[in-house]
Amino acid sequence: MSSAADIVTETPLGGPTLPQERRLVTSIPGPRSQELLDRKADAVAAGVGHTAPVHAVAAGGGVIVDADGNSLIDLGSGIAVTTIGNAHPKVVAAVQAQVAQFTHTCFMIAPYDSYVSVAEALNRITPGDHAKKSALFNSGAEAVENAVKIARKYTGKQAVVAFDHGYHGRTNLTMALTAKAMPYKSGFGPFASEIYRAPLSYPYRDGLTGPEAAKKAISLIEKQVGADNLAAVIIEPIQGEGGFIVPADGYLPALVDWCRANDVVFIADEIQTGFARTGEMFASEVFGIVPDLITTAKGIAGGLPLAAVTGRAEMMDASHAGGLGGTYGGNPVACAAALAAIDVFENDGMLERAREIETVLKGRLQQLQAADPRVGDVRGHGAMIAAEFVDPATGEPDAALTAAVAKASIAQGVIVLTCGTYGNVIRFLPPLSITDDLLHEGLDVVAAALAAS
Repeated sequence: MSSAADIVTETPLGGPTLPQERRLVTSIPGPRSQELLDRKADAVAAGVGHTAPVHAVAAGGGVIVDADGNSLIDLGSGIAVTTIGNAHPKVVAAVQAQVAQFTHTCFMIAPYDSYVSVAEALNRITPGDHAKKSALFNSGAEAVENAVKIARKYTGKQAVVAFDHGYHGRTNLTMALTAKAMPYKSGFGPFASEIYRAPLSYPYRDGLTGPEAAKKAISLIEKQVGADNLAAVIIEPIQGEGGFIVPADGYLPALVDWCRANDVVFIADEIQTGFARTGEMFASEVFGIVPDLITTAKGIAGGLPLAAVTGRAEMMDASHAGGLGGTYGGNPVACAAALAAIDVFENDGMLERAREIETVLKGRLQQLQAADPRVGDVRGHGAMIAAEFVDPATGEPDAALTAAVAKASIAQGVIVLTCGTYGNVIRFLPPLSITDDLLHEGLDVVAAALAAS
């Protein structure tokens, strides 16, 4: 079995190969990219922002190429979507074959094999050996909405508990579940009712053990919500937008045990953490937990829009016929891409590669932390690692420094993403197809940006 690092040195894109290098031909943005940004300002709603001021024309392996010929190192993977690399040859071939057959029938009208095959694969690879079923949707937020629907239908209860720093989407219900007001919620209310919030385990800031943090959360849930009213608890095993917060050992198992004892559905939102991102196929496996329902999206289909809810068969079957679905849910082209991507995840060394990337990222970032007290914490698993930036005198979040480092890195041809409730975290989400040389070069640029800030 080849390592994923060896899969892509140059990526076939149906034409000339794409060199795996950082290359700056112009400043960022270059003139052609700036032209597109000007058109965007005129044609696209102002609420749709962008991180990198570039006009992407090609991507593959560990780089994105813009219209000016600049080649940028990609440490974001389209927010954990192109985990196996952009335009992976297996995904491209599967999509091309499916497009030539048919592009849509609506699975609820005329079912097809690829939807069923994706469901079978998810039932097999998600945590737990219990009987499972799946339903397919279009986006992570849609998957979360449907997971809550399923939990409410199954339990006959209405309340849902989410957690501090959590992010679950931009629809009305998922905005209610999301903790951060700006930019996700501010001005968009009122939000869905019967949503409550409990404290997360945040070892860097709360100083609690996992069992202590779980006890605190459970006490609040029991007092302010009550198990008799609670349909579900939903949590990201490792938070994404909230700052890649990794709960202390014992926190998640204690929550799962409490849910099982109180007939509450435990939903793991693995939209960002799923599909080899953390060095396991799903982050739940890192913590030894088995969710009742698991939501997936992002990395599931190699860049095409697809999402899913997978869970205990008796829960998934609680809905009446017609209660779940959607016109585009489980689109055949996206399903073909997902089957190809899952094949790559399982058979092309992706778990091993994620762990190799963790060694590089943590090693380099911990060196920075030892040398610069503004790097307060380094955390994460696999190819999902973050650095939290702080005022070294007070430990308070330093969002301005974080933004400056990210902006300077992008200007030098390295795409990095910020996150965190306080805006003081840079997250590293490289595609697993990135080479070690590109990864080290990208980290060199980030380190130089920090030193200059």
